[in-house]
Amino acid sequence: MSDYIISTDTTADLPEDYITKNGLEILTLSYTIDGQTYERGHDMDYHEFYEKVRAGSMPTTSQVNPDQATREFERMLVDNDKDILHISFSSALSGTYNSEFIAAQDLMEKYPGRKIIVIDSLCASLGQGLLVHKAIGLKAEGKSIDEAAAWLEENKKHLIHMFTVDNLFHLHRGGRVSKATAIVGTMINIKPILHVDDQGRLINIDKVRGRKKSLQALVDGMAERLKDYDGENDTFFICHGDCIEDAEYVASLVKERFGIKDCLIGYTGPTIGAHSGPGTLALFFMGSYR
Repeated sequence: MSDYIISTDTTADLPEDYITKNGLEILTLSYTIDGQTYERGHDMDYHEFYEKVRAGSMPTTSQVNPDQATREFERMLVDNDKDILHISFSSALSGTYNSEFIAAQDLMEKYPGRKIIVIDSLCASLGQGLLVHKAIGLKAEGKSIDEAAAWLEENKKHLIHMFTVDNLFHLHRGGRVSKATAIVGTMINIKPILHVDDQGRLINIDKVRGRKKSLQALVDGMAERLKDYDGENDTFFICHGDCIEDAEYVASLVKERFGIKDCLIGYTGPTIGAHSGPGTLALFFMGSYR
């Protein structure tokens, strides 16, 4: 059985110590704010990033292009002499997956006998990160690259994203809500509850009044999606847009309600945070349906 490495994109929002500990390779999606472009290894402090957004800065992001994907995958093949299982950002949210898929096909022609499998995660942020976490576990169990890829394809639509945002105007800028909805919703303190659907798209599924109720609604949504789920659910991930206290509050609710003790909490990185804004709070877990 050929050995393989696991790689993903910066949009998985996995902490650097986690990346190092698990020997992950990372492809970078860059972002630009106040005329300066940043990427992994030459990054901005995340709290500083969100402070700039709060002050009115409007960041933009760039996807991985085929040339970049080809360079990075070829470097991995040469440096590691192993096959590659790459877990990509949702194709519904970025052209990154298509770039990486094209690069993989071209390189497998150039390097016969080598294998690069690119999984369209249909996930974002630490949802994508949790799918990577599952892949790491499968590899540790001795699963081959094909066995791991098959499990990911079969189970990725069971990886649930429940999230809320604190500012509707970021959703308006991204085309998720109308300007009128953003204005009125802000005036009456409406908070949307969103998820990522089976096609990997961001979908608004509910709305509540008030921040605390929106956080509790995420956990209520988890309860619904744990019904009839017979798969393993021993961990959950939470990401936040510079609101760690809210993340810790949701984590405490989940642990108390469901008894799942293993939790990873991390920042929503700038590539995702550019579109969701400060105060974003997302809960990720395995469940029966999205």
